[in-house]
Amino acid sequence: MRFQRLDVLVALVLLGAGLIIAETAAVAQGASPLTFLEGVYKVYRNNSNAKGIDYSKPDVIRRYFAPPLAKAILKDFAEAKKKDEVPQLNGDPFIDAQDWEIADLKLDVKDASRRKATGVVSFTNAKQPRTITLDLVKTGDGWRIAEIKAPSGSLKEQFKVK
Repeated sequence: MRFQRLDVLVALVLLGAGLIIAETAAVAQGASPLTFLEGVYKVYRNNSNAKGIDYSKPDVIRRYFAPPLAKAILKDFAEAKKKDEVPQLNGDPFIDAQDWEIADLKLDVKDASRRKATGVVSFTNAKQPRTITLDLVKTGDGWRIAEIKAPSGSLKEQFKVK
């Protein structure tokens, strides 16, 4: 009888742990567009040693970009590697630069709906004002970036994504 109680107790503990993990994942997926942007830009905030986001890892690309844009970026990286060339994405699209000294970072979300939102990021880089606009879409994996528009141009145009 005591053995059965232990089995039930272990099963309940495991079930509870599973529910907590599932709830945490669901909350992360349902995070707001602003929370997503804060996650993207936290590496640049108040960090003079920031290395930015490592675009060399496919899972990192997929974590931030919507599938069509992620696919185009990954294809370009693979082709550049085969040819021993520099990929098209040779700077950081989140700050529109290769080097940075970020200050006065401000994040805002406009035109948010259940499936789409527009993020507006403003900051100074090396004392020069910058504004980046990000079109966000909600996927099954959470919010992702469908487009980045910066002073240097459009990421979708750069990678010829419709």
